[in-house]
Amino acid sequence: MADASTSADAGKAKDKKDFSTAILERKKSPNRLIVEEAVNDDNSVVALHPKTMEKLQLFRGDTVLLKGKKRKDTVCIVLSDDTVDENKIRMNKVVRKNLRVRLADVVSIHQCTDVKYGKRIHVLPIDDTIEGITGNLFDAYLKPYFLEAYRPVRKGDTFLARGGMRSVEFKVVETDPVEYCIVAPDTEIFCEGEPIKREDEEKLDEVGYDDIGGVRKQLAQIRELVELPLRHPMLFKTIGVKPPKGILLYGPPGSGKTLIARAVANETGAFFVVVNGPEIMSKLAGESESNLRKVFQEAEKNAPSIIFIDEVDSIAPKREKTQGEVERRIVSQLLTLMDGLKSRAHVIVIAATNRPNSIDAALRRFGRFDREIDIGVPDETGRLEVMRCVRTERAGAKGRGENRGPRAEERGQLDHFKTALGMSNPSALRETVVEVPNVSWDAIGGLEGVKRELQVRAAAAPGGRSRNGVRRNERLTAWGLS
Repeated sequence: MADASTSADAGKAKDKKDFSTAILERKKSPNRLIVEEAVNDDNSVVALHPKTMEKLQLFRGDTVLLKGKKRKDTVCIVLSDDTVDENKIRMNKVVRKNLRVRLADVVSIHQCTDVKYGKRIHVLPIDDTIEGITGNLFDAYLKPYFLEAYRPVRKGDTFLARGGMRSVEFKVVETDPVEYCIVAPDTEIFCEGEPIKREDEEKLDEVGYDDIGGVRKQLAQIRELVELPLRHPMLFKTIGVKPPKGILLYGPPGSGKTLIARAVANETGAFFVVVNGPEIMSKLAGESESNLRKVFQEAEKNAPSIIFIDEVDSIAPKREKTQGEVERRIVSQLLTLMDGLKSRAHVIVIAATNRPNSIDAALRRFGRFDREIDIGVPDETGRLEVMRCVRTERAGAKGRGENRGPRAEERGQLDHFKTALGMSNPSALRETVVEVPNVSWDAIGGLEGVKRELQVRAAAAPGGRSRNGVRRNERLTAWGLS
């Protein structure tokens, strides 16, 4: 009976759900499909299995709304394909880029029946794709691309138009009358203006939740404290709970504190302001406090927003230990600004430091940085998550047209990992690295008696005694002339 009850308790413990990471679980729904490489390289078409289309009540040629990562979405035309698996969707790399997804990621598909014909759209080319091209871009690329195609477009999306032996990448800058529209034969297409720089476009493809590994539980806490108040403010108002104003992330350097803050801002679509400690300091009296006030004013003006203060210990040290008057005034100003934040202002302050005990104690009380999250060194499971993130990043190179090399090397052979393990220096463990000397006894001249005695003591058995039975001394002091 005792064994039966023990096994029953073990089964209950196994089936017990971990609610601390419940926010990270993906919802299971028939409209959530796995991304697969497209066979037909069309920027406006996605392919589904006929049974999947029937289940979602879609018909061939319907316009659908696709939702990806980082709150990105786009519109496409859906077609049926018997060769597609029922739980997958085929799309080319242009659509994947607009959704910020890679192969094997999950997207959601929705009916979009109210897409209107556009009156006019404005598109601009990406600068590095038109180098060396002369002539009219509209006649050579845009007109053949949109002619009698009735392509759906969304403001902010990019697409590839082929003409001759070249491909030009364009971005939809403006659409009229709404963000989604279908380019009909009577739609006016404008392409006048300065080309868009590639660097400005790459800033949009920032880090997301799937790019972070080893901090699963901490990320779940941060999402509950930051994402819910920013994306669902009415939830807190209905319950009557005040959302947190400040969150303090602490941990060793290189553990991902700054990366987490940027990922939260990108995934929530919030306005993101970065404050690096030394940047707001000024030699002029009152200028440092003014710079800090401007940051908070800008964040409130562009709410919902996130203010990220990196290395907060450099601008808010303990006032009783600092010698400068400027640092004390900055700490007082930061305290005033934190208290002045309205609970419904949709502004959250995230601070990061690797020395939490160096911060002024007043900042860590309730109503300021009242939530503290330890971003520590990842354990074995966390390190496995980091390796999966690295593999996903390399696997995404295929969609971007990069050369990935042989498949055997892509899997990462054990010998390669062992070699890299001996050469790498993890940033989170730099403070605990032990240096092993390579000096031998032959490199020391003289002192034969001292060397003999040290060798006898060093040869002691693990049990605590040397070979001749004498108990080993745990401590040894060497003294002499320098």
